Amino acid sequence: MSTFSIFLVLITIVCFLLIVVIMVQNPKGGGLSSTISGTQMLGGVQKTTDFLDRSTWTLATILIALILLSSLSFTGSLSDTDSKIIEKTEAAPANTPAAPVQQKPAPAAPAAK
Repeated sequence: MSTFSIFLVLITIVCFLLIVVIMVQNPKGGGLSSTISGTQMLGGVQKTTDFLDRSTWTLATILIALILLSSLSFTGSLSDTDSKIIEKTEAAPANTPAAPVQQKPAPAAPAAK
């Protein structure tokens, strides 16, 4: 399993967790907080909101870090140095014949009087 595949799996897991945490929240103060309905589960409503807010920011930060680190794992056949497009564009000018350069005749000198 390549390094990029490991990053891809981790990014997928973090995305799924981030979706779940965001879906649990409610922008109007409801969400998971409203389902607790006043009981002191998970340390109260404010603690639940703080936990969801921190977990959202933490997962978003982890996601950005994983994406940046995964871009460093592009090596081998997928790297820019081995690109077939780059090879074709570099080889194309060498294979095409140069167009003949047409020279204009020098203007005639004015006649002496």
